[in-house]
Amino acid sequence: MPVLFYIGAVGAGISLAVQQVLNSNLRMQIGSTWWAGATSYLVGTMAMLTVAISVDGVKSLGTMVSRVQGFTWIGGLLGSIFIGTAILVVPRLGAATTLALVVVGQLCTAVAMDHFGFLGITQHLLTPSRAAGVLLLIAGVVLVRW
Repeated sequence: MPVLFYIGAVGAGISLAVQQVLNSNLRMQIGSTWWAGATSYLVGTMAMLTVAISVDGVKSLGTMVSRVQGFTWIGGLLGSIFIGTAILVVPRLGAATTLALVVVGQLCTAVAMDHFGFLGITQHLLTPSRAAGVLLLIAGVVLVRW
């Protein structure tokens, strides 16, 4: 079973790379970064609603909303910041550099969150090998950009 998680994570990375290029193309075709982002989110929302209803059935919106705590609401906002930024940056830096920088930002933040157990996640301390992994990834960005 764990192998499937690794394959799924790689597949998510592939979809993220393709999504950014498609969203950049959408921006060129629509003529607006912001409408391209909104369109991308609308299509994604319809897909998620279809899966959610198919898997979990119809749920009471009021019940679900009442269970959500504080900062959890910011997840969608952060996603929209990512989509909007990527739509603007991919045409200028290219897909490889943009996504390499995104991964560096993700990994640095994730390592810090793991180390401190931020937002209730299980704590995983920063080790020399984890620090080396972050530094190698940063070196990778330099090489991709060079």
